Amino acid sequence: MTPEEIESAAQMLFDAEKSGIQCGLLSLAYPHMTLDDAYAVQAALVGRKRASGLQPIGWKIGLTSRAMQQALNITTPDSGILFDNMLFESGATVPAGRFIQPRIEAEIAFIMKAPLKGEDVTRQDVIAATGHVAPSLEILDTRILRADPATGKARIITDTVSDNAANAGIVLGNERHAVDRFDLRWTGAILKRDGVVEETGLGAGVLDDPVTGIVWLVKRLARYGGGLASGDIVLSGSFIRPVEAPSGSSFDADFGEFGSVSLRFG
Repeated sequence: MTPEEIESAAQMLFDAEKSGIQCGLLSLAYPHMTLDDAYAVQAALVGRKRASGLQPIGWKIGLTSRAMQQALNITTPDSGILFDNMLFESGATVPAGRFIQPRIEAEIAFIMKAPLKGEDVTRQDVIAATGHVAPSLEILDTRILRADPATGKARIITDTVSDNAANAGIVLGNERHAVDRFDLRWTGAILKRDGVVEETGLGAGVLDDPVTGIVWLVKRLARYGGGLASGDIVLSGSFIRPVEAPSGSSFDADFGEFGSVSLRFG
């Protein structure tokens, strides 16, 4: 993609979020779009968000489960940036109309106590730099149509990455734990919507270990000279499939001894 095309695509996404009206698939408008192009569009979109006054608070890692990777025919996760207007308290109500087509995922959040960067980062480096882990929900949304109405073509990875990895919100549980207190591979959640169990899963669904997701992110950021900062919140990746969140629905995620998170949509 040319620089002009990248900026145009980013503006389309920015306008779609502001208006609540989805734009068409970027993968159709730019059929030769690469993953690098998609991250360039994401960066341009992030620049517009920063210019509007939003402040980054961390990162999300997506597409970490084998099921989601197979659904999009990829073999790598993706990432996006979390902003301060995305943070909700457990038990909060999301105002009606805030999102376009929200969905919910259950995840383990890492809160960093020290910066972390470098292509040679290890699992032990991640553990040493983590202040706490916490139960969390991620709110996904899509500023791009899920499928093109004319052709039926579905979104692909370049669409999702461009759209800031489809992230829209984060809900942190009140509990905070030392990163080594629980075996995160066996830490899971039961997610209920309106009192009905919709999904269950274990942390091992995230690349066999949620810590591995953080290692992947740090190595990816290192390629661009970046890294994690002290205080960053990092969503390590969902271990359940996304659950639709229509207006009026309520969610409760039971992580057992690890904690709980709840959210309602107005």
